[in-house]
Amino acid sequence: MFSTKRVAIKLLIVMFALMPTTLLAQDAHIGSVRTEFKLLGPNNTIEVERFDDPKVEGISCYLSYSQIGGISGAVGLAEEASEASVACRQTGEIVFDPAEVDEQEVVFTQRRSALFKNMRVVRMHDAETQTFIYLTYSTKLVDGSPKNAITAVHYGELGGGQ
Repeated sequence: MFSTKRVAIKLLIVMFALMPTTLLAQDAHIGSVRTEFKLLGPNNTIEVERFDDPKVEGISCYLSYSQIGGISGAVGLAEEASEASVACRQTGEIVFDPAEVDEQEVVFTQRRSALFKNMRVVRMHDAETQTFIYLTYSTKLVDGSPKNAITAVHYGELGGGQ
């Protein structure tokens, strides 16, 4: 006989597995390179993706991160590494509404394990120097990682805020 607790846990696992892996920003897969051959399942790779800032037109960010292959990676049970790199650049005229851009907010989230681990990119706005700062890091339900990467885009006289 199944207990209610076990059924609830299994349903929670299925819900997390079916959730989209990327939230908030639209992203585009740019490419990947193989880092390790796996006989069964996909190879280990480094993936490169682009996402455009959802509230600041004209800024695109490029993320690189490892992707574990093999059987555990294929079925989504591998816990991915916390290392990631981010580089954001001006890719058009920078336009934003200062009233809608928070001083600090999450602009990209990607699940990095079956449960409870996410990679995030936070945008910070330094209005004094007219710069957007983007920080990437990993979180866990109990214990996050201090590993991080940062990049900045100065908008100054190039456009921005009306």
